[in-house]
Amino acid sequence: MFTKKWLFILLMPCWCTLYAQNVKSLVTGIVKDEQGKSIPNTNIKLQGNNNTFYTQTDTNGVFKFDKVQPGGPYALFFTSIGFESQILSGYNIAQGSVIAVSVKMKQVLTELNQVVIVGYGKTLKKELSSSISPLSPVDFNIGVITSPVQLLQGRVAGLSVTQDGNPNGIPTVILRGPSTLNLGQQPFYVIDGVPDASLNLISPADIASIEVLKDASAAAIYGNRGANGVIMITTRRGKPGDTKITYNGYGSIQKISSFIDVSTANELRNYLRANNKALAPADDNGANTNWQKEVSRTGNAQNHNIGFSGGTDKFIYSGSVNYFRNEAVIRGSSLERFIGRLNLEQKALNNHLKVKFSLSNLVSKQSDVDTLVFYNVLRFLPTLNVYSADGTFKEDLTRTQTYNPLALIKNNQYDTKINTILANGGVELKLPLGIMYNLDAAYQTRTTNSNTYYNHYSLLAYNTNGEAIRSTYQDTKKVLETYLSYDHEFNGNNHLKFLLGYSWQQDANGDGFQSSNINFSSDATTYYNLGLGQSPPGYVPLYGDISIETLRLISFYSRLNYNYKDKYLLQGSLRRDGSSAFGTNHRWGYFPAVSAAWRLIEETFFKKQTYLSDLKLRVGYGNAGNTIGFDPLTPLLLNSSTGSFYYNGSYIKSIGPVQNPNPNLQWEKTAQLDVGIDFGFLKNRITGALDLYNKTTTGIIYNYQQPASLSYTPGSMIYANAGEMNNKGIELTLTAMPVSNKDISWASSFNIAHNKNEVVSLSNSIYKLSYIYTSYPAGTGQSNVSTQIIQAGHPVGQFYTLHYLGKNAQGISIFQDRNGNPTTSPKSTDQTYLGNAQPQLIIGFSNTFKYRSFDLNVFLRGVTGNKILNATLATLNAPGDASNHNIPKLTLSESYNDYNASLYSDRYLENGSYLRLDNATLGYNFKLSGQSVRSLRLYITGTNLFTITRYSGIDPEMNLGTVTPGIDNHNYYPKTRSFIAGLALEL
Repeated sequence: MFTKKWLFILLMPCWCTLYAQNVKSLVTGIVKDEQGKSIPNTNIKLQGNNNTFYTQTDTNGVFKFDKVQPGGPYALFFTSIGFESQILSGYNIAQGSVIAVSVKMKQVLTELNQVVIVGYGKTLKKELSSSISPLSPVDFNIGVITSPVQLLQGRVAGLSVTQDGNPNGIPTVILRGPSTLNLGQQPFYVIDGVPDASLNLISPADIASIEVLKDASAAAIYGNRGANGVIMITTRRGKPGDTKITYNGYGSIQKISSFIDVSTANELRNYLRANNKALAPADDNGANTNWQKEVSRTGNAQNHNIGFSGGTDKFIYSGSVNYFRNEAVIRGSSLERFIGRLNLEQKALNNHLKVKFSLSNLVSKQSDVDTLVFYNVLRFLPTLNVYSADGTFKEDLTRTQTYNPLALIKNNQYDTKINTILANGGVELKLPLGIMYNLDAAYQTRTTNSNTYYNHYSLLAYNTNGEAIRSTYQDTKKVLETYLSYDHEFNGNNHLKFLLGYSWQQDANGDGFQSSNINFSSDATTYYNLGLGQSPPGYVPLYGDISIETLRLISFYSRLNYNYKDKYLLQGSLRRDGSSAFGTNHRWGYFPAVSAAWRLIEETFFKKQTYLSDLKLRVGYGNAGNTIGFDPLTPLLLNSSTGSFYYNGSYIKSIGPVQNPNPNLQWEKTAQLDVGIDFGFLKNRITGALDLYNKTTTGIIYNYQQPASLSYTPGSMIYANAGEMNNKGIELTLTAMPVSNKDISWASSFNIAHNKNEVVSLSNSIYKLSYIYTSYPAGTGQSNVSTQIIQAGHPVGQFYTLHYLGKNAQGISIFQDRNGNPTTSPKSTDQTYLGNAQPQLIIGFSNTFKYRSFDLNVFLRGVTGNKILNATLATLNAPGDASNHNIPKLTLSESYNDYNASLYSDRYLENGSYLRLDNATLGYNFKLSGQSVRSLRLYITGTNLFTITRYSGIDPEMNLGTVTPGIDNHNYYPKTRSFIAGLALEL
């Protein structure tokens, strides 16, 4: 024992020396932003002594290197998304020493370091190799917004958003021109990673960003649903240590911005008198009624949004409640809705595991009016009073489709109640080797209750003593997404990202029923109790024609991103999709895409120049598909009622085939090439992007004739892939900061886009079609007259009608026949190609001026180079029928004997160009010194303040997202002019 003790004492100095030589030094620190908040996930590189070490900050912003060899000099490199990179150098590290640093990183406000959401991930804008347009709330439109896509109207080059004044209407959205002949023209929407989630679940105040994935190299990651582009919407989330409550609200009054010029009662009487005509005594009781004003009112809208968020480094929460009500400008139409949202995030396992859950609920009530209101408000005689002597509505029972427009509103009730719930959750797990695993699941259910009641006085249900129709249908959506991602930087020069995933989705729509009843003893209960109706024997309730449909989608997808020295960027993706909406022989398909970019600004030969601050060349090519608008029954043999037959003393419904099967039916495929350049001048005071694209869609689905011997149905029609369509275009986006100092600033953004659309073919080797007549406005005596044609070599929206030559000596309209000669008896064979409904240019221009605490934003948008068929004017311009309905002011100068005046022709093709002052907002931001109120902003806004146009109709902004664009057909809900006062508060 004595020997061992002294031996230990003698050897102890040597042991301590050996231990000290093996003890490594410690380098540690914390990274914060300029406000003192920690920055997690900051990448840190320690380099020196021919060694390089890498690490990241934790959720508290803390990092450490605990095995550093002595020596030096060492340098620390700090990089984090959204912040300026920093370098700390000159550290000589002694053996066993501890070096502690505190780093404050400056947030980068430039566009290049803007975080952009892409499919299944995010990246910096400067790292994009595809055509993607990101927008933040400062870019959004302000107004009475009923759908989130209205926030983008005029703000994105190449994106067309149109909507009339109907609060219950659905905006029409089309990106880079039409690519199909079917209903599926709109982009695909992804909300917080949930594909095809309901847009109505989002309040505009809850949106943090919107990204528009334009080209196929960006959108192909969504495979057979990405052909029309993808719009990614991200909602606001809480931040650790940042507890706050927000309120955003406004009140608004609304007016109809424009009325149609129709004759007054005296003008109509004088016109008839000048032509030795007169109204029947029953049609003139001395009134001078303006029916457009009778059915309209001063509308009002209000919106209130309360948000809350906060949390710790382990638990984050956020949520909001939104109430919106719009009493619209047409009596009887309104929208009321309530939206609630809750988001929760919990971290565990030393922050390696994140559990997410979100719940959203929409409850809305819509009231609508019959579209016949807009037809009769122009035609119903102004010489009649609104009411008869007995207090009932004045009606005309001698003419078809002729109704007192106010009676149509008061006697007919159209109410819809919608309840939509979306629950989605998931886990995010950090695995070894820098691999992330995500599992997300979502369940959405939408219940729609539609209720209609025609009361005892309604002419739409004449002699029924009241008719009630009720229906309830439920649509459900189930989504499962799971994917692995890898993000790693090698040697500071090579940055690699990889994604591999699986997706499963099932939609079940139309699960419900409809019923009806008539002959109610009182209108008091309207549609609430169908059992009170006493239908006569033989009455068959209206059961509707909606059937349940189940669609299933299964996908495998992958993506690879490579970044070398921030100079050379490469991205490739591949998706394999399966869909039950198509034939058994073609349910699976592949959708590849590749894109590359070269950031010339990082090259050494650009370093000496001082004018360019950014320059990047991009090129991308990809294939995407379109399944939007096609249900899983499209390729199947369908049987349904084909009539009835007499059997055993009664008529029995017969059942037979009504749709031919096509096992070879597959999705429409869109291949797109995009070449672009991103640039910046004068330290990015001026930035922009220029894109050229060529987009070709093949296998367009349409209903074709097939040999009768192969057909199950009368008519021998079958849905098949045959057509081809092309879109070529150019887009330019510019942003500038001409003035920026302490007190005054001026920010400007401008976008302009041109698209040329062409139908290449309607046929293939099997199915043949030379042309498709479309657009049947059904004017007076012209119920079977087409005004547009779809044909190879022409665009969608090609007007095909008569060429107007003026009037002959008798005042009769004359037209050019097929041989070039004038005629007063034109035929359908005399129609010719006359103009296009698609605009040549779409423009948006925004300017924001700030002076100290005041700010002013002025936004203009418009289109040019398109035609509009004013079918409303054509239908009304029937001089010889002036004793039966009202006439436009144009007719007052027409010959009463012109029986051709209302014929569709280029006489009614008008220039559709316009420039609209769409929005002007003046705001004031209060300077607050207290800690309880973070910010307070008051603002006033005017929307649709004026429009410069030559179009004589109610409004030049026509629906462009259909195969019959540019038709004004007396069913247009008038646009509104709104004046808004709002408040934004943050506590």
